[in-house]
Amino acid sequence: MCFSAGASFSASAVLAVTGLLILRKVENKSQYLFTSIPLVFALQQFIEGFVWLSLSNTDFAFLHSITVNLFIIFAQILWPVLLPLSVLLMEQKPIKKRILVVLTIWGAVISSVLTYYLITYIPIAKIDCYHIQYLLIGPMHEYWFRGLFYFIPTVIPLFISSMKKLWIFGIAIVIAYIVTQVFYLKYALSVWCFFAAILSMIIYYVMNKISDSERSEKMKELYKN
Repeated sequence: MCFSAGASFSASAVLAVTGLLILRKVENKSQYLFTSIPLVFALQQFIEGFVWLSLSNTDFAFLHSITVNLFIIFAQILWPVLLPLSVLLMEQKPIKKRILVVLTIWGAVISSVLTYYLITYIPIAKIDCYHIQYLLIGPMHEYWFRGLFYFIPTVIPLFISSMKKLWIFGIAIVIAYIVTQVFYLKYALSVWCFFAAILSMIIYYVMNKISDSERSEKMKELYKN
């Protein structure tokens, strides 16, 4: 599989359109943060497109530092908080809500640690075998359980949520994670984010199911009255 600036910019455009279509499905304010995920991914992929250009074209070299830092902010600092929080805001069941609060706090701690890494250590990005390899050196940077700490708040909430069909998005992300770890381990940050970005279009399907369910409930209430 070959990645490039064109792939990132194309993904960004498709995700932006999909994200806008998803926002039209929102019927409850609590859903806005979750439904904004494809739009956030669109911006993230747009930024990585410029990371590619800064690495492959000297005319864009001046953008290298800022785009690499921005990509890492999105990929490693934003998602551990945004994902569990977006699921938490939609949750209705008290027990699941408490679990999601814990996962959101967990994500905030991970984001804080990764923010410290980003401030303290200079991130490195380079093109290798048609992929971008990001290195954010810091304590435990070579240990597998650092990735596990990140995985828990960014994936587990999708399986805890009581929202209909949200688990489908979760399974797709897990499969993408396994594929990335097996075949693209050196480039995991870039490749998994790319896969996750494309898979976020599943949210369109999820929101359709949620909308259908909510309309069905409203009809039941109408007939009861």
